[in-house]
Amino acid sequence: MLSVALRTLRARWVVLVGSFVALALGVALIAVMGLSLASSLNAPDAKPERFAAAPVVVKGPDTLRVPTSIGVRVHRLAQPRAVPAGAVAKLKKLGTVVEDRSFAVRARGGPGDLVGHPWSTAAFAPYEIDAGRAPRAADEVVVSGDWAKPGERVRTDRGTVRVVGTVRAVGTGRTGATRRVGGAVARPGFENAVFYVDERAAALSPRSVQLVVDADAVAVREAVRGSTGVQVLTGDARRYADADPDRDGEALTAMNALFGTAGGVTGFVSVFVVASTFAFAVAQRRREFGLLRTAGATPGQIRRMVLAEALVVGVLASATGCVLGAYGAPRLAARMVDGGLAPGWFTIGDATWPYHLAFWTGLCGALCGVVAASWRAGRTAPVQALGEASVDTGAMTRGRRLSGLALLATAAVTLVLALVGDPGELLHRKTYVSRPMLLITAFALLAPVVVRPLTRLIAWLPAQLPGAGGMLVRENAAAGVRRTAAIAAPVLVTVALAGSLLGATATLNEAKADETRRQTAADFVVTPASGAGFDAATLRGLREVSGAEVSATASSVVHVLEDGVSLARSEARAADPGPLAATTRLPVEAGRTSDLDDDSIIVNREWQRHTVGQRVRVWLGDGTRKSLRIAAVMTTGTGDNGVYVTPRNAPGATVDRVDVALAAGADAHAVAVALRAAVHSSGGQVLTKDQWVRASRPGTNRTTRLGLLLVLGLALLYTGISLADTMVMATSDRVRDLAVLRLAGATRWQVLRLVGAEALTVVTVGGVLGLLVTGLNLLGMWSALALLSAPTTIEIPWTAVGAVLGACAVTAVVWSVIPAALALRRRAVELAGVRE
Repeated sequence: MLSVALRTLRARWVVLVGSFVALALGVALIAVMGLSLASSLNAPDAKPERFAAAPVVVKGPDTLRVPTSIGVRVHRLAQPRAVPAGAVAKLKKLGTVVEDRSFAVRARGGPGDLVGHPWSTAAFAPYEIDAGRAPRAADEVVVSGDWAKPGERVRTDRGTVRVVGTVRAVGTGRTGATRRVGGAVARPGFENAVFYVDERAAALSPRSVQLVVDADAVAVREAVRGSTGVQVLTGDARRYADADPDRDGEALTAMNALFGTAGGVTGFVSVFVVASTFAFAVAQRRREFGLLRTAGATPGQIRRMVLAEALVVGVLASATGCVLGAYGAPRLAARMVDGGLAPGWFTIGDATWPYHLAFWTGLCGALCGVVAASWRAGRTAPVQALGEASVDTGAMTRGRRLSGLALLATAAVTLVLALVGDPGELLHRKTYVSRPMLLITAFALLAPVVVRPLTRLIAWLPAQLPGAGGMLVRENAAAGVRRTAAIAAPVLVTVALAGSLLGATATLNEAKADETRRQTAADFVVTPASGAGFDAATLRGLREVSGAEVSATASSVVHVLEDGVSLARSEARAADPGPLAATTRLPVEAGRTSDLDDDSIIVNREWQRHTVGQRVRVWLGDGTRKSLRIAAVMTTGTGDNGVYVTPRNAPGATVDRVDVALAAGADAHAVAVALRAAVHSSGGQVLTKDQWVRASRPGTNRTTRLGLLLVLGLALLYTGISLADTMVMATSDRVRDLAVLRLAGATRWQVLRLVGAEALTVVTVGGVLGLLVTGLNLLGMWSALALLSAPTTIEIPWTAVGAVLGACAVTAVVWSVIPAALALRRRAVELAGVRE
């Protein structure tokens, strides 16, 4: 049987080349994702940036530590606390103490991430003057980078200033200027700084949470002993005083999620397509198996021969895929760095386990694809096999039917359990990315049941047209159930994945926009120009506007311990209850918004305890522990409904949004003019309700969008190539059919048009099944949103689905017509005599 298998590999090279290509590319994709995932598990050691030359940095408490029965739970505070005054007094006795401050600055013509500092801290990077001089007056600044030159006057949200100098970081080769990589702005790893004189910086940012101390580290530690949470940073630990010191860890988390998702999707697509391709390749050889059975081959010999062929092809293709993966992974990493999806240090490492994973996954997928088909081929009697060679009968086996129904039932049961138990789970990315795979597999297994009636329905109108072309298309596609199902499978995958993933994000974004629209009762919303929020003078001006009910709110955080072991973090907004009730329609299902006071909190149903009147133990944004009474309970919604507290329970939080409702009889235009005048000096923006809803409409951010494009792009590219392979395999198996048409009087162009029309019909079948999967997936999300009191409409990405379906149609037509045209170059009589 091994010698027969090797001879078969040479004789049926077209079919087996298609299987080889599909498997090699699938293994390559798995290897690329595995290598990328392995390389994202560890980040290089980070070094101090702003304080690389600082002797000692003393940082105030910035973490919340809560002991539980299973260990200490640690969360970063939203509002870090300053170093205690007593400790500062002791430190000043040891040596020079410099207070550090950081605050956002917006400048006309400047980078979007400008940050202000006192000039005295510039020496700790260290920065040195590159041009000009140091600042001496309140309206003078020194900047990093080349976006402004000495002598220029620059308008900022902190007032108009004059640039008197520029600086560069010594010994790092970095200027702090924003780098542009691949046309996109990438984080430089340092900053774009604006240095003010110390007095002006203190006026702009009164609060300081860290100090630089020029003294012996041992003496500094002794001075702050007993000050809970105060950190003394030396050596490489000084990087924790830099802005966003955890960015490398956050980048790793984001990349792990991205590569994990991409790896899961591409792995599923690869195994699915490889198994389908190998199964189709075996199903094409029923006549050959019938002849071997007639010649005396036993069922076991047939099965061993097929498995031997799959083993040979699988080993060679999997090894080739690993080589392709080693070539492609570094190029993908470079593109991700260029596109801003990965930090600049990201490169592919030397891990070997991804190669093992890819190789054995590909080989097992190939063997699984032929096992069921080879078992059926071995069981079939010789005469029965010869009789089934031309027309597909019994394509839907009992095992295939049971497997498809089991997967369909699993998808339905898990959906119902999620809707009954935790509808919010269906809104998570990991859920709406993985759920389509169940339905795709189920529909692919059950496809033979619907292929014939669906094909006849789709081709009904063309069959009514004059001539025999439409009728032949309908009958050929309906008769070749296995061929139609095998070709439709890649189309099903592409359409279902594109529709489900893009449709899920679009539906969720639409639900969030509707939720914002329903909850906004204000006529105007005022937002600050910088991330620092509104200053006190601007807030006074807004509150003095005649005819306006002003609700100033601040972003904060509240932590709560659930089940005694889990420290949960909830986004919070701090607001005065009266103005809040006048400008916001909170989705309250119990209690009243107006009942909020300094001793209470408004929570949502996601909280473990959510009964009005209950008291809950919480930790505020600065780590203060309090017991608050639940004043009201909101619906869960899309998950963006946080909690509400009063300003007293959000210490250190800065007002970053002002909602304004018109008083009775107030003129909207006059109020808008007054509001704009109040924020003119700080550069704030006044928006109407409709403008605010449009501006705050959630959209897929750049990283998520590029991640989805990566996941879908790799999967769709692979399925497109596999579709081309399957079309070549299917067309090469129909040489005799094409010859019969030529002998019956059809011209060469009529035959090619028939082949192209059949390809379009089969692609339409796959597209319809893919849309059905998309609709069922989005229906589950829509039901979850309705149960969470966030009803919306289902958003199907018709443009993306149409583009994917069009690409599949072009691929199918081209790769069915080309091999048919090549075959038709021979005489029809010769083609009719071709034997398999």
